[in-house]
Amino acid sequence: MHTKLMKLVAGAAAATALAGTAAAQEAVIHAGYLLATPGDGYLRKQTVVVEDGRIVSVEAGYKPGPKGVPVINLRNAYVLPGLIDSHVHITGESGPGERIKTFEDTTVDQAFDGAGYAHKTLLAGFTTVQDVGGSNDAVFGLRDAIAKGLVPGPRMRAAGQAVSVTGGHGDINGYAPDVMALFTGKNICNGADDCRRAVRQQVKEGADVIKITATGGVLSNTKAGLEQQFTDAELEAIVETAHSMGRQVTAHAHGKVGIESALRAGIDSIEHGTYTDDETIALFKEHNATLVPTVLAGATVTGWVDEPWLPAASRTKAAIVGPLMQDMLRRAHEGGVTVAFGTDTGVSKHGDNAQEFALMVGAGFTPEEAIRSATVVASEHVEMDSDIGTIVPGKYADIIAVTADPLKDIAELEDVDFVMKGGVVYKNEN
Repeated sequence: MHTKLMKLVAGAAAATALAGTAAAQEAVIHAGYLLATPGDGYLRKQTVVVEDGRIVSVEAGYKPGPKGVPVINLRNAYVLPGLIDSHVHITGESGPGERIKTFEDTTVDQAFDGAGYAHKTLLAGFTTVQDVGGSNDAVFGLRDAIAKGLVPGPRMRAAGQAVSVTGGHGDINGYAPDVMALFTGKNICNGADDCRRAVRQQVKEGADVIKITATGGVLSNTKAGLEQQFTDAELEAIVETAHSMGRQVTAHAHGKVGIESALRAGIDSIEHGTYTDDETIALFKEHNATLVPTVLAGATVTGWVDEPWLPAASRTKAAIVGPLMQDMLRRAHEGGVTVAFGTDTGVSKHGDNAQEFALMVGAGFTPEEAIRSATVVASEHVEMDSDIGTIVPGKYADIIAVTADPLKDIAELEDVDFVMKGGVVYKNEN
């Protein structure tokens, strides 16, 4: 049997064995400290009743529950909604061998890798993610397999391939021309009409959201800078087309001019936002756009500036961008920009997503504000707030717990002890 398949089957079997009983019946959770709606503080000594994967009730005091229904004892724990990461790349992970994997791996290999990474992500307490860049076949296939319950992982909203310009961040760069020609996808566009075509193609192939690369990026192997790469006309065509087909648009963007051009075109959110300044902040607020800061990615690439496996062009850009991102987030937070938690995991290691929280606190967020960004705000950003983001009746039973207070030490979220997604327990170390 394929080695990746053997590992996947073993992992899925273990998760199924742990989750099977909880999936088949109701559950009652006794929560000592319940952060039902982050931002509103804790409720003490609460009973949460779960049925058919959703929360039926939340009541004060420890109630016994219906006869025969198991009680999950979290009386000494701090209980929160499942976390949401708004920016991941679930089917890959950067490292010394990643560039060659482009040629060695099929989309089936990528999907199996993604299944393993998805399981790690779920066990880390992230019950929902938004994937904003990867092979359509691998990402959409994995998303659908998780939704069907075939593979353990967070529920996913997925963009698939990012729409990009020829030679831009998001295109294939740094290989022989004949090789690049073979690997250039239908997501690459030039001119307003062609960009409309690329958006429609992504919707046709299954995209829940449209991701574009509005500026240059760090990890693309090209000396193309970090500024605007689409024309204003192309940006406007992308946004108009996506919105007409019921899709939001999020833009990878580092440079100030590129961020601001995307915002003026009506982009719904900006990923990274490195060179955001006061003028940019005003545009964020004017257009009611969201920032997904990915400071963890900045910290990660800063540590790679001397790594020989990273192409020289990327090392140069990493040295420039990485150290700027936490201060960017500080400015955005002080300026009142809406911030949804997102890490760019896949640059950093899967399962380490919660390390972003400490970086947010270092940028001036209170721990509760940081948690709210990964629950209430992120649920709205990924358009799932009617189903996730808080622990209230009617929503999915996406619930995590830790043994110490994350409002006193946000690093507690880096070691989650209990994970329930959709009423199924995947981890319980209490």
